Amino acid sequence: MNVRRRLIPTAALASATVLGLTALTACSSTADDKDGKLDVVASFYPMQYLAEQIGGGHVSVTNLTDAGQEPHDLEVSAKQRGDLEESDVALYLEGLQPAVDSAIDQSGIKTKVDAASLTSMEKHGTEVGGHADEHEDEHGHEEEGHEGHGHGHEGSDPHIWLDPVKYAEVAKGVGKALEKADPDHAATYKKNTAKLVKNLDGLNKRFEDGLKNTKADSRVFITTHAAFGYLAERYGLTEEAISGLDPEGEPSAKRVKDLQKMAKEDGVTTVFYETLVSDRTAKTLAKDANLKTDVLDPIEGITGKSKGDDYIQVMDSNLKALQKALGAK
Repeated sequence: MNVRRRLIPTAALASATVLGLTALTACSSTADDKDGKLDVVASFYPMQYLAEQIGGGHVSVTNLTDAGQEPHDLEVSAKQRGDLEESDVALYLEGLQPAVDSAIDQSGIKTKVDAASLTSMEKHGTEVGGHADEHEDEHGHEEEGHEGHGHGHEGSDPHIWLDPVKYAEVAKGVGKALEKADPDHAATYKKNTAKLVKNLDGLNKRFEDGLKNTKADSRVFITTHAAFGYLAERYGLTEEAISGLDPEGEPSAKRVKDLQKMAKEDGVTTVFYETLVSDRTAKTLAKDANLKTDVLDPIEGITGKSKGDDYIQVMDSNLKALQKALGAK
């Protein structure tokens, strides 16, 4: 079946490049805290993982999103605002958490690193409302996105970390930002960045090889919310989401019916649900369409339910789940 691809508008690429340059403006002073470590505030787990892997023993990382908390819904507390004011670096993904964007904007923090500006962003989405209009893309799927959050990424799909290649691009930018913020340990940050990028390259290769040969009619997978657009595009798959980019969104009756019909036509075997969001809709759809269910984790946080202790382990678990669902040889 045809793979659905989105073209990135030239303007979006241009603005991403400009933002990438501005995101790296940083103070030249080294970490001056009493423990000598660079204080980094990360907005949610994928940013925390980058900071810890690249910073190693030279950084102290605080995550604004508690383990098990759905990051899209985060409200920033007064204490967290205080932590932000006292930190050296804020690492976040503009457009994913509006409350965080606002708090970081208002803070006097010296180094603000927006991961969304370090790689190209695209629009992914599904026809959630059950009606079509002139805003559809070439495949008849309505573009659905976060609206009004952030300059430069409006309407873009924020889930860039689920594509190992894009995540590696972000890692390189974060490494450069830490080098500027703490020149005394620049060599370590450079070395750690190279190691992380190598690990992400290895992960990308495992996905490429593991998803190369699947049943001809099964390149489609169904998920709770549209978190896997970049991953699908990278490996020639098609994601069909029950409720668009908003994990709490409720699908229309028409959308559910369309998915049931599509599942039968395309030989879909599995409906995927997530660890941090209710599995009710996914399980109802699966039951009605006589499909299996499994977990595909968008890795917005690591909890006791996660199939792995860190980003790489959970991504490998996602690969196994996709291979099983798609009948990979």
